[in-house]
Amino acid sequence: MSQDDIEATQAPLLDHLIELRQRLIYSFVAILIAFLICFYFAEDIFNILLVPYQEAVAALTPEGAKPSLSLIYTAPHEFFFTQIKLALFGALFIAFPVIAAQIWMFVAPGLYTNERQAFLPFLAATPVLFLSGAALVYFLVMPMGMQFFLGFEQVGGEGKASIQLVAKVSEYLSLIMTLIFAFGLCFQLPVLLTLLGRVGLVSSAGLRRNRKYAIVITFAVAAILTPPDPISQIGLGLPTLLLYELSIWAVQVVERRRAEGEEAERPQTPGKSTS
Repeated sequence: MSQDDIEATQAPLLDHLIELRQRLIYSFVAILIAFLICFYFAEDIFNILLVPYQEAVAALTPEGAKPSLSLIYTAPHEFFFTQIKLALFGALFIAFPVIAAQIWMFVAPGLYTNERQAFLPFLAATPVLFLSGAALVYFLVMPMGMQFFLGFEQVGGEGKASIQLVAKVSEYLSLIMTLIFAFGLCFQLPVLLTLLGRVGLVSSAGLRRNRKYAIVITFAVAAILTPPDPISQIGLGLPTLLLYELSIWAVQVVERRRAEGEEAERPQTPGKSTS
């Protein structure tokens, strides 16, 4: 290879690295701005995340009594660092459209027109599915899970100690963040399997054939990602299995469209003339 050829290959590589650095800077700036905003409103965001806990307390409070909710922190710096984690958590949510747009602008020029058209629906479906998983945690799984945990409280009396749940702010935030990320990631299953179906790595027949293994793996992953309570594990396992069935249908649609495209591109052989 001549010196001119080497320099010709180095120039595009440097251009790509410069553009990648620019995209990373834009993404970092978006995260930083969102982080500062979320840190300013950290207490309000934390109170919003406490709503499922409040609903669980209200559901178990005797009629006529006023529900009371209190959390504690046991180290001077605990709530401060909790707010930092909460701000970063919110910043990733807010800045995701900017990050996704930067990824798209970096990758899109290297794709063909049909590849860009095929990739865009998956890029749009990713945040929608993640937010669907987060909404399921916020409105259903977390209130039911907190009711389950609060059910172990014990009213004091003769021969019985009073046992009450007084959660730490850091542990509650870690719990709800873990569940939101676990559900959000598992809800990406249709996107992942459909992309694998497009490149031919999986098939709808294979997904149907391996359904029994998918059930075992789903509940094993749910047991790892969620707290050790049946509410959270079943709440993650059942929707994931429904998404697996949706993925089978999506892969089948991809296979049918691919077959139709191959049939349209196949040259038509002229029919034999009969005398």
